[in-house]
Parts: sequence; structure tokens; C-alpha cells
Amino acid sequence: MRILIVEDDHDTAAFISAGLSQAGFRCVHAADGLEGLINLRSGSFDLAVVDIMLPKLDGLSLISEVRDAGLTLPIIVLSARDSVESKIKGLEKGGDDYLAKPFSFAELLARIQALLRRASQTAEPTTLTVGDLVMDLLSRKVTRCGVNIELQPLEFQLLEYLMRNRGRVVSRTTILEHVWEYNFDTQSNIVEAGIFRLREKIDKPFEKKMIRTVRGFGYALD
Repeated sequence: MRILIVEDDHDTAAFISAGLSQAGFRCVHAADGLEGLINLRSGSFDLAVVDIMLPKLDGLSLISEVRDAGLTLPIIVLSARDSVESKIKGLEKGGDDYLAKPFSFAELLARIQALLRRASQTAEPTTLTVGDLVMDLLSRKVTRCGVNIELQPLEFQLLEYLMRNRGRVVSRTTILEHVWEYNFDTQSNIVEAGIFRLREKIDKPFEKKMIRTVRGFGYALD
């Protein structure tokens, strides 16, 4: 699961990231509220840990923007303020939990796990559908026109990302960050190779082509 840490204090962010990584989570750090908002709008995170005092865009405004955009991922608010008023503000803006600094990592981890358990019990769809293409997120099966399509793990992740962003153009850089999770050499053709393999499996055998190349920008699944 992917967690976004929006924290301008690099020592705190590194402390949280190291602990969560050891607990099996994949972490991304945003050093200011604007960067955090851009990351969250990608829709590829399962939970966010957001500090209130942030440069460029404060944490409460960030949370308001996220909720106004219709994003429902759990958000834990971090703050040096431990007053009841501060907690109420954080929750009213759309935070799901509030943790005052300094805090123990064990408590943070317990709260994250509790929120993720609660979120998993909501009506989160277990299938993605774009036209006649269907992806079952639980069984990890993909079909088109009822025909089973065998995908390798990274091909599955790439297709899932495209389906979650159906109709939207996603850049190769964004794909690298969200599927491969780190930056390759800009001259690498790993994204192009992945798209080629997907086309061979979900487009070539069928009349209607679904993966569209937008030259100079990226790719879209329609």
C-alpha cells in the first residue's frame, strides 16, 4: 500500500518513512502542501499523513482541497498543537484522525492500520471496467470480451494505473513514478516497452484499440 507523507521537516519525514517502509508500506514524501496536493490528485495513494504547518499550502487547506476533489482516502493530521480546538479544526476539514507531536511511531502505525482496516470495509469497487475490458482486483484476472488475458505483475500494475485514469492522458514520467516507483534514466524506453507489451495483449487481438498515444504528452486508455 502507498502512503503519502506531507511534512516539511525532513527529519520527521525520514523517521516516519523509515518506520512505515519496515512495516511493508511504500512511502512518498512531499515537502510542502502544494506538492502534496499534486501527488494526492493522482489518486494513487491509500492513505496520507499531513502536517498542518506547511509551506506554500497549509495542511488544513490541503485537506479541504482533497475532499472538495472527491478523494476519500484516509488522512491523519499531524500537529504541534494539542488543543481541542486544533483537533476539531483538523477533523472538520476532513481529517480522519489527529496526532499531536511529539508522537511515538508505534501509535502512528496503529492508527494507520486501524484507518486502513476501516477503509477496506467500505464499498471500494473490486473490479475496474473500461468498455469491454474488465480487471478483477481480487483475483488479479483481466478479461476482454470475456477472453482471459494473462499479464505479468508489472503489466497488471501498468494496466491498472491506466484504467484508474481512464480517458486521462498520463505522462511517461508519471507512469514511471507510479508503476515502477522510481525514476529511470530519461533515455530509458521501459515505459514504451511496457505499453507495447500491453498492446500486444489487450489491443492487437481485438478490433477496437484502447491504448492511445498522445505524442509529446503520454498515453491514455479509452
